Amino acid sequence: MVTFTLALLLLVGGYFLYGRYVERVFSPDASRLTPAITQADGVDFIRMPNWKIFMIQFLNIAGLGPIFGAIMGAQFGTASYLWIVLGTIFAGAVHDYFSGMLSIRHGGESLPEIIGRFLGGRTKNIFCVFAMILMVLVGAVFVSGPAELLAGMTPAVLDAFFWIIVIFLYYVLATLMPVDKIIGRFYPIFAIALLFMALGILFMLYVKLPDLPEMWEGFGTKYDANPIFPMMFISIACGAISGFHATQSPLMARCMGNEKHGRPIFYGAMVAEGVVALIWAAAATWFFQENGIIDQVTGKAFSGAAVATRISNDWLGTFGGILAILGIVAAPITSGDTALRSARLIMADFLHLEQKSIRNRLIICIPLFIVTIAILIYSLTDANGFKIIWRYFAWCNQTMAVFTLWAITVYLTLKRKNLYITLLPALLMTCVCSTYICIAPEGLSLSHAWGYAIGGICTLVGLVWFLCWKRKQHL
Repeated sequence: MVTFTLALLLLVGGYFLYGRYVERVFSPDASRLTPAITQADGVDFIRMPNWKIFMIQFLNIAGLGPIFGAIMGAQFGTASYLWIVLGTIFAGAVHDYFSGMLSIRHGGESLPEIIGRFLGGRTKNIFCVFAMILMVLVGAVFVSGPAELLAGMTPAVLDAFFWIIVIFLYYVLATLMPVDKIIGRFYPIFAIALLFMALGILFMLYVKLPDLPEMWEGFGTKYDANPIFPMMFISIACGAISGFHATQSPLMARCMGNEKHGRPIFYGAMVAEGVVALIWAAAATWFFQENGIIDQVTGKAFSGAAVATRISNDWLGTFGGILAILGIVAAPITSGDTALRSARLIMADFLHLEQKSIRNRLIICIPLFIVTIAILIYSLTDANGFKIIWRYFAWCNQTMAVFTLWAITVYLTLKRKNLYITLLPALLMTCVCSTYICIAPEGLSLSHAWGYAIGGICTLVGLVWFLCWKRKQHL
């Protein structure tokens, strides 16, 4: 528990120390009018209270990643603690903060527009397609998990298929309606449930004081046969850094009334998510120590939903367990609907199609919903459909973070500011994503030696390319 406690303190301290430094690098200006004021349209550009924006941002980014991803990451031992803490402070929170603040500075632009501004039009077009694929995948994969949990809490007649239909109908409404009508009203309630879940599990960790492995004793038992690098960095994803977050930050950038509020909203929400991921990584470490990774009843590996349900019910009792599971359910649902909302706004920006009229929103949303339903049907009918889609989602998610970090690095370079705060994370994630796709079973399935070699070469090429560009700019 000493390692866990130190990790928790480092996360909180990182917000106040490194977060403040990152804020100084960007230099927010309280006197600048924000897009919520200059472009108010009553649909997407709507000024809201800061506490509500934080709650929405927190729920937008806290999908299955900080819970199920942390549970899967715990199979790599306490190495997961290091990635959650260091990744959140030095990569994920920086990534989220700058993506939100750059959107504010440029009229509430969506992520592809920001990418195009700093990495060029050709990269923007490629990234726009990439982003749309990821948003649709998020909309699809973030239905199954909560539907499975809800089916386990309700009578048999209300099975997973029933809850999938209910959740998707909610997605349709949340995507089409003005941001303050559904998202702005219900998200704070969902956030309370999610925070109760995290604080409840944290409290029980200190009540039970499980014998968790300490860093100086090694990384503990490693249950996953895959190598820690790069597999753990992809598995945990949202609990440390996530490209998906950069698609969500512009949503809230369109609702902020002051640039000074960026650090608590963007950097702070990512630190809060890192805390949730760390709590679940610790709880899952205890669970796997006690039960292994194979369910003796079914003979199959424990799913993230099964681990979360068992821990919640055993530690918080029936009523507390229900509230905790509802918090776990709310996280992916509220990420899924804003993913599809982001897809609508990304496509609207690309087509230069205003979104004040319901007709224009439907023009984009109808084909978007059809594609999402098709992917969802595949994930339900194919035995390995969900697992395959989740893996591609995880890789696409982290690859988007690579694009975003490089775009921010270019921005910092042009502004003659400290570029290393994003250059180093950009190089790390370039190596992670290029290595993963080489050695992963759903990728090229190359040997580890070849995968590491190619990943290293891709990272070196990225660095050399950047340095050559920088030299041409005479910077």
